[in-house]
Amino acid sequence: QVQLVESGGDSVQAGGSLRLSCAASDDTYGYYFMGWFRQAPGKEREGVASINSRTTTTYAESVKGRFTISRDIAKHTLYLQMNSLKPEDTAVYYCAATRGDWTAAPLSPGPYNYWGQGTQVTVSS
Repeated sequence: QVQLVESGGDSVQAGGSLRLSCAASDDTYGYYFMGWFRQAPGKEREGVASINSRTTTTYAESVKGRFTISRDIAKHTLYLQMNSLKPEDTAVYYCAATRGDWTAAPLSPGPYNYWGQGTQVTVSS
């Protein structure tokens, strides 16, 4: 079982940047599909970006061209670089992991078994 711990959330102004990190405890981390999700108050949790065990990435339309997901397998760490932040990006951001047979990691929360505690991102206008 893998444990996930997010960090890097903060309050920034619109147009700013943040880099979220997610440290994984499992030394087989490289075999997991990983994803970043977010949940704003009163809204459902939504997929932001995902990455498979290699380098195939998937992004939500709302963040394409602004966010970049990456992973450092040697450091057991997942990243989300967020640029050109908008007030609508305000949410609690979660990283998640799962194993599966997909070519690309899914962007829906359902298939993910392991979740971090979340980190708050607040973007002011």
